[in-house]
Amino acid sequence: MKLKQAVLAAASLLASGVVLAQAAATAPEPDYTASVNVGVVSDYRYRGISQSRLKPALQAGADFAHKSGFYIGTWGSSIKWIEDAGGDANMEVDLYGGYKFNAGPVAVDVGALRYFYPSSSLPVNPDTTELYVAGTYGPATLKYSHAVTNLFGFADSKNSYYIDLNATFDTGFWGLTFVPHIGYQRVSHNSSFSYTDWSLGLGKDFGNGLSASLAYVDTNANGYLSPSGKDLGKATAVLGLKYTYSF
Repeated sequence: MKLKQAVLAAASLLASGVVLAQAAATAPEPDYTASVNVGVVSDYRYRGISQSRLKPALQAGADFAHKSGFYIGTWGSSIKWIEDAGGDANMEVDLYGGYKFNAGPVAVDVGALRYFYPSSSLPVNPDTTELYVAGTYGPATLKYSHAVTNLFGFADSKNSYYIDLNATFDTGFWGLTFVPHIGYQRVSHNSSFSYTDWSLGLGKDFGNGLSASLAYVDTNANGYLSPSGKDLGKATAVLGLKYTYSF
């Protein structure tokens, strides 16, 4: 009798598990996802060049995505390079939006990104608008960004572009991901400032919204110097910590 009851109980638990799994599998996709994030990095490197004079930077952002594929977001960071160039801005604020869809096995992302440097007061407005398209196949993503304005304060630099290849691999060790990257920045009519950058990174998701990163970053850039003559594109290790809260 006891054996029969145990068998019936086990069968009931198994059936319940199957029902719950089926319910989870058929749960409707949410209409939207939203999140906010805040973080700190030991050096704010963008396309390999330090934006924070080789010093730490505070960063924060917010993202909203609809199940149709449309998304918008904003992101900001403390910076030093505008002040170093003789301006007043100590912050970068980005606004972006786009549309994601699948083209066969390739995940496609098209959008626009506007970089703002409030009260920059530079001779050439550093505010920049880029249009981008990216394709992801397996672990790799190839992205092309095209400036439809002057690029980051360079005079007569419209139609500059940046092309980069990134990948993300699960190392199978301690939940670490390996993230290699290579990119090329073309600065139109300012060829001496064009360069290649590359990095090798590790990422760790600790759960509950907390993640960390460590990357080796390097470039072959010339001419990107701080007021004291420090090379802003020199090889370095960048450590980052970020917390993300999803709604």
